[in-house]
Amino acid sequence: MPAPLRDLCALARDPAGLDRDWAQGVVAHHAPGARVRAVLPRAIDVGTTTRVALEVDHDAPDLPRRWFVKLPSRAWRARAITALPQLPQTEVRFYAEVAPRLPIPRPRCLAAIRRPGRGFTLVLEDVVARGARVGTPTLALSAEEAGPLVELLAFLHAELWEAPALRAELAWLAGPVRRLEDRLGSALALPLIRRGLRRAGDAVPASLRPGLLAYARARRPIMAALGAGPACLVHHDVHPGNLCWDAGGPALLDWQLVRIGEGVSDVAYLLATCLEPEVRRAAEPALLARYRRALVGAGVTPPADLEARYAAHLCYPLEAMLDTLAIGGLMDDAAALGLVRRAAAACADHDAFAVALAAC
Repeated sequence: MPAPLRDLCALARDPAGLDRDWAQGVVAHHAPGARVRAVLPRAIDVGTTTRVALEVDHDAPDLPRRWFVKLPSRAWRARAITALPQLPQTEVRFYAEVAPRLPIPRPRCLAAIRRPGRGFTLVLEDVVARGARVGTPTLALSAEEAGPLVELLAFLHAELWEAPALRAELAWLAGPVRRLEDRLGSALALPLIRRGLRRAGDAVPASLRPGLLAYARARRPIMAALGAGPACLVHHDVHPGNLCWDAGGPALLDWQLVRIGEGVSDVAYLLATCLEPEVRRAAEPALLARYRRALVGAGVTPPADLEARYAAHLCYPLEAMLDTLAIGGLMDDAAALGLVRRAAAACADHDAFAVALAAC
């Protein structure tokens, strides 16, 4: 048996710590006796985490040689935003404890280490190196591309649909840290949305703003009402920059916001942010029907009012994109503004804020 990762030097504080000795600890966990000859950093990107692309020269036959490493963000604003809700640590724990049980495509995880007060290190295979295409926040999907993603979400949701595991070994996904995040989200909703609206300009129509501000004021009871649907595991951040495709089809990246929630919220996030309004309007009924069929095919019964709940859940993608714009530094501003425009159009088309307010 390989040594537990906690006994190896797999925790790195910053990119400078990603040296040959560090990589040797990761490789030795998977292939005892294998040796690392060199480590070459290829790129560093800073957002909610510091992301480092590495090329690792080693002689382990079954391990990838291109790695994608996530470390604590070097940007103080991103660290401040993610510190209390522990978003990066949530993703590390997801890969360590939850991902192996899910029958959906995902990057191979080589190390997922978190230590309270000391940081975290997440090491994934670099999916681009094996030929995958990774989305960007400005990507617009076609209806044909969205269809397999809707089915992928259905498979994810059906796997733990109202499962006892959600209330037992995965209860941490709805535990104190997540409840704190929800309280912070409700407390900060109004000032962040107001700042986001100032920065968004005409990307959010004036006719939508009163409903959006009413939603912000009533966010906590609205979230409670929307959380009363069938419980399952949700990604909660299905924008185009968190998608990838390879020969096997689409996959989801960046699981920092994973939680227990209502599955159709992921579908709302996907369609509101990934499709241009005219494409979404034409394809929406068929895509929602495809999601319903995939759930039924996986053995679960979707709620009868799925379409109405979809409409109510459209509020959150717009809130999330306005928050991103308000905070700044989490995504390119022009990209965030484009996603605001798409999500605002979806909310306007479905009178989403009135539907959400009526639900609570």
